[in-house]
Amino acid sequence: MTESAHPAAKNAIAVAAERYLRHLAIERGLSANTLAAYRRDLDNYLEFLSARGLVTPAAVAADDVTAFAHSLRADTERPLAASSVARMLSTVRGLHTFFVDESLAGEDVAHTVAIPKQPMRLPKAITIEQMTAVLGSFPGDEIISLRNTALLELLYATGARVSEVTALNVDDMIDGDIVRLLGKGNKQRIVPVGSFAQAAIEKYLVRARPVLSAKGASTPALFLGARGARLSRQNVWLIIQSAAERAELGIDISPHTFRHSFATHLLSGGADVRVVQELLGHSSVATTQIYTMVTADTLRDMYTTAHPRAR
Repeated sequence: MTESAHPAAKNAIAVAAERYLRHLAIERGLSANTLAAYRRDLDNYLEFLSARGLVTPAAVAADDVTAFAHSLRADTERPLAASSVARMLSTVRGLHTFFVDESLAGEDVAHTVAIPKQPMRLPKAITIEQMTAVLGSFPGDEIISLRNTALLELLYATGARVSEVTALNVDDMIDGDIVRLLGKGNKQRIVPVGSFAQAAIEKYLVRARPVLSAKGASTPALFLGARGARLSRQNVWLIIQSAAERAELGIDISPHTFRHSFATHLLSGGADVRVVQELLGHSSVATTQIYTMVTADTLRDMYTTAHPRAR
């Protein structure tokens, strides 16, 4: 039986694409409009792959991705703007990275596809004052409040990805002031934990986690839901949305907002970019250097506002 004839294989790429969209919604906190744009791009790509007889993530080769890129640029009947081509190819690259991260494909076949240059979009961070309000949005000693505060404090203290935090086990907290994170490509890194997060996590472990753990099957997970199971990424996203509402921020934030704010605030405070690179688990310092542009913009704004001869 051929691959395409196997019933379970027919929708393998489509199923994986849906998982990717859920990943974007939960981990990146993308808006409904942005997700709709991703879905349209993926529909075009999946239709192209289907026409070539490709039905599983592992079956797609680099030549297939290149052919798709050429088809976008060669469409004279419905010419696409460079920004649209860039967005679609960026979506495709993200999808194939997801395939590798989820062990659905053995290699990233899209990483070399050329994307038209676009103006750089700077990461969005919130101010220290706004972050302080978010971190204090679950006051009191209720079980869920203790858990939520510990979770938010750890996200901000480490700059960890939401998937890294939900994957944590109790044993990954080393001596209370260090956490062991498992990042992309199963790369492990050690990140210090500040005193505020240490105190919040200790209170959670002593007073809240045993209560939550008693409600479900035994699990080594650090953060538990109301029924005693490991906290999901969707749960974390909802907790963060609730925190933003409680803090009356007036803006949407996501788990990535904590990561962006962590990096921006460290660099603003004088941290070396290569230290921040290690803490974030970036494979290239160029990725981390984007945050230096954020801090430079902040300095420029402050200078323009404060200096009497700046304008």
